[in-house]
Amino acid sequence: MTETLDIKITKTSHSRLAQTDFNNLPFGKIFTDHMLLADYADGEWKNFEIVPYGEIGLSPAISALHYGQAFFEGIKAYKHSDGTVSIFRPDKNAIRFNKSAERLCMPALPEDIFVQSIAALVDLDRDWIPSAPNHSLYIRPAMFATDPFLGVNPSATYKYMVLTCPVGPYFSKTLRVKIEEKYTRAAEGGFGYAKAAGNYGGAMLPGKKAVEEGFDQLIWTDGKEHQYIEEMGAANVMFVLDGKLITPSLDLQTILDGVTRDTVIALANDWGFPVEQRRISVAEIIAGAKSGALTDAFGAGTAATIAPVGSISYHGEEYFLSDPKTREFSQKVLHTLDGIRYGRSEDPHGWNYIV
Repeated sequence: MTETLDIKITKTSHSRLAQTDFNNLPFGKIFTDHMLLADYADGEWKNFEIVPYGEIGLSPAISALHYGQAFFEGIKAYKHSDGTVSIFRPDKNAIRFNKSAERLCMPALPEDIFVQSIAALVDLDRDWIPSAPNHSLYIRPAMFATDPFLGVNPSATYKYMVLTCPVGPYFSKTLRVKIEEKYTRAAEGGFGYAKAAGNYGGAMLPGKKAVEEGFDQLIWTDGKEHQYIEEMGAANVMFVLDGKLITPSLDLQTILDGVTRDTVIALANDWGFPVEQRRISVAEIIAGAKSGALTDAFGAGTAATIAPVGSISYHGEEYFLSDPKTREFSQKVLHTLDGIRYGRSEDPHGWNYIV
């Protein structure tokens, strides 16, 4: 039997809920009333507490700032029409959280504690979860090293925290994407499969350059030849090519094992839709775009949900795809996924964790 996590709760005396404009929710900029904090020291996790959202005091010498021991997760909670609150697949995020911790030489957090801590915070701030379509509560668990020591060694102490934000859609339009030919997000033997802060820091310059060129996202390619598709900047990438769902495999450990990616594959399997997880060459995607064999392309991620790709640019040439509203597969995925997450449809896989 799972032991109930003991969490000290200090409620805010000045809620910001009434002053929040739920018709204007820029992604990741509005935070709920509370946050969760915990410490790792002397070989154990302790001091779990929920406190009013605010600043935390840190030494300027903490090793996370100097040596990069920091990572995070992204999860969403949804409000059903009857008021029920559910968190979507937090157990899957718990597994990936610990994979990131292991790769960055950081302590694991027991999966049940991870889920319980998040559920406790969501429960306390459940009134912050938007009811509007395509809205949710974004949940950001994170861990970072806290030893005040300037030396290239793993820290002995860590901070775990969870923040929550009411959000609308991350992308509000069909994406214009560019296949990256110069910069590299991750390399074999590296930590591309971890949600390490450094992965995102290194991706910002090429991402900024792409936006300046008029693109919404990059599609990263392999670090050796730039000839194979990896993932998008904010999501895994998936295609329907020659009647099959194809997406880059996880074998080389250079891309994230996305929860939404896994969910889309599970739905495709439920429907008997052919799925291939494999190396995907840039050449075959461009050939498919030219011939019409590429009938669907989208990003799949917790923040992005199902983000349709409208055009793909490569070698300075832009290839336009079909109207996303006419795409059978991704439209069915989005409809089915929304039905499950918002409680309008059956949840045969038990993906909703009810708070």
